[in-house]
Amino acid sequence: MNRSAQIIRTSIIGIVANVLLAAFKAAVGILSSSVAIVMDAVNNLSDALSSVITIVGTKLAQRPADHDHPFGFGRVEYFSAIIIAVIVLSAGITSLIESVKKIFDPTEPEYTTVTLAVIVVAIIVKLVLGQYVKHKGEQLRSDALIASGSDALFDAVITLSTLVSAGIMLLWNVSLDGILGALISVVIIKAGIEMLASPVNELLGSRISPIFISEIKKEVLEFEDVHGVYDIILHNYGPDVFIGSLHINVYDTMTAHDIHGLTRRISTQLFEQHGIIATVGVYALATGNNRRTELQQKVMQTLAAHRDIVQVHGYYYSEADRMLSVDVVPDISVHDDAALVRQLTEEVQPIVPSAQVVIVIDHNYSE
Repeated sequence: MNRSAQIIRTSIIGIVANVLLAAFKAAVGILSSSVAIVMDAVNNLSDALSSVITIVGTKLAQRPADHDHPFGFGRVEYFSAIIIAVIVLSAGITSLIESVKKIFDPTEPEYTTVTLAVIVVAIIVKLVLGQYVKHKGEQLRSDALIASGSDALFDAVITLSTLVSAGIMLLWNVSLDGILGALISVVIIKAGIEMLASPVNELLGSRISPIFISEIKKEVLEFEDVHGVYDIILHNYGPDVFIGSLHINVYDTMTAHDIHGLTRRISTQLFEQHGIIATVGVYALATGNNRRTELQQKVMQTLAAHRDIVQVHGYYYSEADRMLSVDVVPDISVHDDAALVRQLTEEVQPIVPSAQVVIVIDHNYSE
């Protein structure tokens, strides 16, 4: 079963569980003539909305790419996660308002054996459901499922607070509904903001996991004739679609035909194993005991020894054009790129006095 099918199946389980719990509460509420329990049953039906949103978002995300959306609709999943996070956030704010009202204007709740039994059942169902859905969301990298599972867990916590409040009320005749509700509401609001942050960051373009980047670099380095991997840039167009590029070092003795075959093998493997649509660029390493090799080594060593430089690559020298170009990745503490370029140029220029030196500041977007 593929990822989308698993998300939909998990969401259907959430809908069924909420509907069954709502039916149970409605039946008990009608038989016991409890309007509160009947209204709580209606609330459970609204909880199923999170699962419905997840299913709709997953279905829309599966739409094939078209002329106006060449990379597909995978990011729709992030929108569904945002909607669910907003629902959780709204529930937390509403709960906080009502709880504060109860603190200043407390009401004496009435609890019966039937009411307490319904509360216990609701807690158990919501805890199991929430933990299951959230775990599946983490396993499938679905922000929508994680938010939906968290929503169910928060419902369980709210209901548990009601049970605790009922116990204190029965034992000591003290109502803590408002205080407990306010504390839990603050926790829910905080969690809602955190749930909202994840999909929003994905839409804005958050940094790809360094572990994932290391894995890609390691795989590419295992290819024969690859002597370095640089400039890995990935854009996320959904949990299963990455568009990006990287550069590799190869010896300058390779033919265009050999390079073509190598880059094709790399891009094919990245797509098949990770769903990455990658463009592979090439940097040439000078070989042999000649002036060009010595010049490259001297320039690279000079720049690498600089305390503000963490990586040097992309060396290119054209004697015919009298131009030397090299990419450097500065330390994160460097804020004045122009000043750094001037300083590095002054250090390299004496090595090639007759050539134009071009230092390219290359920022690290992935590691």
